[in-house]
Amino acid sequence: QVQLVESGGGLVQAGGSLRLSCAASGSTFSNYGMGWFRQAPGKEREFVARISASGINTYYVDSVKGRFTISRDNAKNTVYLQMNSLKPEDTAVYSCNRVPWGTSHALGAWGQGTLVTVSS
Repeated sequence: QVQLVESGGGLVQAGGSLRLSCAASGSTFSNYGMGWFRQAPGKEREFVARISASGINTYYVDSVKGRFTISRDNAKNTVYLQMNSLKPEDTAVYSCNRVPWGTSHALGAWGQGTLVTVSS
């Protein structure tokens, strides 16, 4: 069972930046795609971005395209989400999970997530 630990959230003003990290346990991290999700207060969790196992291919939902960048370091078993030009509507708990390429579905257990709060 892969365990996921997210970090890097915090309070930032609109227009600011944050970099989230997701550390995964296990030796098979480099074999599968990963993705970031977020859940705003009172809303369902939504898919944000995914990256292929190799890190070559990425995909973003329209609301974050051009502002967020997903990347990974397979040597460190870590996936990142660089978030720039943050907006108040980006406020949410952000979580990572395994995501088969071409889908927006998460596999496996969730970590605790990391809270991002964007003030206007």
